[in-house]
Amino acid sequence: MSSAVETFGDVTAEYLAVRNGSGLTTGWHDLVSVRGTDAESFLQSIVSQDLASLPEGGVGRSLLLGPEGKLRAVLWVLKSETEMILVADGGRGEALAADLGRYRFRVDAVIEPVPGDVLGLWGPASRAVLEQAKLPQPGGWERSRDTLVANIPLGRLDRFVVLGVDRHELEQAGARRVGSLAVDAIRVEAGEPVMGRDLDEKTIPQESGLVPETVSFTKGCYLGQELVARIDSRGHVNRILRGVVIGANVLPPENSEISAEGAPVGRITSVAESLTLRAPVGLALVRREVEPDSPVEIRWEGGSTAAVVRHLPLSDFTET
Repeated sequence: MSSAVETFGDVTAEYLAVRNGSGLTTGWHDLVSVRGTDAESFLQSIVSQDLASLPEGGVGRSLLLGPEGKLRAVLWVLKSETEMILVADGGRGEALAADLGRYRFRVDAVIEPVPGDVLGLWGPASRAVLEQAKLPQPGGWERSRDTLVANIPLGRLDRFVVLGVDRHELEQAGARRVGSLAVDAIRVEAGEPVMGRDLDEKTIPQESGLVPETVSFTKGCYLGQELVARIDSRGHVNRILRGVVIGANVLPPENSEISAEGAPVGRITSVAESLTLRAPVGLALVRREVEPDSPVEIRWEGGSTAAVVRHLPLSDFTET
């Protein structure tokens, strides 16, 4: 979902840029435009968030579900009067547009991926970079004829997506290019899953931990609503996305098995090296009976290591 570049030469400096300065990414997000007089009403009937409650220029988090209530996409929705911009995980924009197109019947809504390189600014100095580059620092999002800047925070960490700007302008304004190793560490600390890696089309929304910020239980019907509402009112899921802090200086392969008291309880979905926690960390879908702070073992062909399951997020980004 991200650029294939793991590092631009100094992973530690890149990690610290995101933590303490401003890291610049490419390829971490795709944009899809839904425009026309029926854009809002069409999406209101499809996605899980109440778009009617979003102000013009507002940004909200949402989910796109399949008819059976399983995940299809994790989104940010950018609202304007006649256009909605959806921010999806990198590499998933075309699939998102195709999914939405299947439900567009007799409405004035044009759905298409937004062309151009989508840049990301991650970190507490990102507003200063935007100011230096003479770009807006919106609370929501702003679009001119040539550029788009949207605020999609990562927990307490500032993050913006930027379209229509040459990356060199942002570098000259103080951002540092960062690769996937550094960004993976930050998003794992934040507990942010990505589709196709931590979540997939078999995932129930409540397993992701994202329901409180992505689902409205007071809006009208939307695609896949029945399963979400049923679990919320009288059920539970059998597994939950958790953080894992690994006890040895080793990065287990993704998809490694997690066991507790000798029984399989889940699998690692993402792993990274956290300089803040001074340990390898990961995301994992684990059985709900495995409580946070429980010791577990991670096993893979040729190795194993002890670890501890943790609540997400692993960091609130107040540490330096």
